[in-house]
Amino acid sequence: MSMKPRRTTARRTGRRAARPARRPIRPVPSAVPPAVNHPEPYVSVIIPAMNEEQTIEAVIAGARGVHSRCEVIVIVNGSADRTAELARSCGADVIWYEQPLGHDAGRSVGAAAAKGEVLLFTDGDLVIPAAKLQPFVTAVSGGADLALNDYSGPVRSRLPHPVVLSKHVLNLLLGRPDLKGCSLTAVPHAISRRALEVLGSGLLSRPPLAHAQAVLNGLAVTAVHHVPVGRMNAVRRKASGSDPLQEIILRDHLDAAALVLEHRGGRAGFGDGTRRREWVR
Repeated sequence: MSMKPRRTTARRTGRRAARPARRPIRPVPSAVPPAVNHPEPYVSVIIPAMNEEQTIEAVIAGARGVHSRCEVIVIVNGSADRTAELARSCGADVIWYEQPLGHDAGRSVGAAAAKGEVLLFTDGDLVIPAAKLQPFVTAVSGGADLALNDYSGPVRSRLPHPVVLSKHVLNLLLGRPDLKGCSLTAVPHAISRRALEVLGSGLLSRPPLAHAQAVLNGLAVTAVHHVPVGRMNAVRRKASGSDPLQEIILRDHLDAAALVLEHRGGRAGFGDGTRRREWVR
């Protein structure tokens, strides 16, 4: 019996025998934040939402990545779609109202329910990755009481928007021209537990007033990170030519200016400069 190895087809033809295919190396998945609220949250993410079923899941996913100890609170108000159902499926605490609460009222409701040391505010229609939200949390963790979006709005147009102008004027009255048009009006922003205790949750539904009160009370207010929400916000057509939301925001800024004058006097603490009032008759 011959002991020679049997020639295979591959050896006869000079080709190498086919090797078994190697299994592709699968990348190790990165840690994914659990889709559940932490029982002892350090960060509370507050998200008012109205008919945002197209974006709410992505918004919550971004929010969950800001801290390992995070709770997400979604204030669903006046919605006729699946916003509440989808938010619950993502592990968020959902506070539901059948009727609309009104502009920014959801912030007050969410803040009153929040348990974290840092309260981060965003909106149900703004899909923002965790990397762009974390600077606000980091700033408050480092000592800031109000960590604002470093967004002043479009200011280079010949006729700036009235809301943009009102933000700049309010910061000038407050003696904070460094803030330009930054304010609590724009999300995302974060506040400390200390700021919540000083301002109260109710005042957060009127952001210009809360912003002014924070500065007047000596809280640490700073603009920390730029998120261009002007380009991200969907344009919503108005039923008529007027913009009732604009009127609400302008009225809140007027009330905030009145608050500054009440605390600092008729000239908001500014001197007369070179004026000689005794010459006026």
